[in-house]
Amino acid sequence: MIPAADLESFLRTRLAAPLPGPAAQLRFAPRPLRKGWEPHLTPDGARDAAALLLLYPGPDGTPHLPLTLRHDGLPHHPGQISLPGGRVDPGERPDQAALREASEEVGLDPGGVRLIGSLSSLWVVVSNHVLRAYVGVADERPTFRLAPREVSALVEVPLAALRDPANVSWTERARDGILVRYPHFHVGGHEVWGATAMILAEFIALFD
Repeated sequence: MIPAADLESFLRTRLAAPLPGPAAQLRFAPRPLRKGWEPHLTPDGARDAAALLLLYPGPDGTPHLPLTLRHDGLPHHPGQISLPGGRVDPGERPDQAALREASEEVGLDPGGVRLIGSLSSLWVVVSNHVLRAYVGVADERPTFRLAPREVSALVEVPLAALRDPANVSWTERARDGILVRYPHFHVGGHEVWGATAMILAEFIALFD
């Protein structure tokens, strides 16, 4: 494990180098893959979206990151675990959108976050968004304030838990009448699968 004091420097350097990309994302893609889908594609008509992967000191001093339990009433991915994020507004940069969405969803103060790079884009076919996650760091645990119409709960996950193979397993779900196997992280009492798991898979691959 990289010491917390060296983590930001390591990630800045690693995010500036070639990224793990689709090879890492596909480790957590459902099987079988959707026909014609590849994570790096940017199809006509897809909307840009951005998310924030924020690292901050947890209660024990080790790096943690926040995930959200999406409200059951949301039109896209209701009841699922996700990173704070959403659509990029017209005229807005994706990194700005990532911070804005985190502020709106979990009350994050953008002034307390240093963005240090981004991960590969990911086509989320269900909502037809091309999503890019931005990695940020904060020196202290933020004061979170959840938007009740969007976020049902906050899930604070130790980075070490994501890197522990014991927290990875598979389950089966029906999709379009077909039984599909889903790899997922099991953290904080929740299953983290789909696009969020694929983003996290690329992130932890930075440490390989």
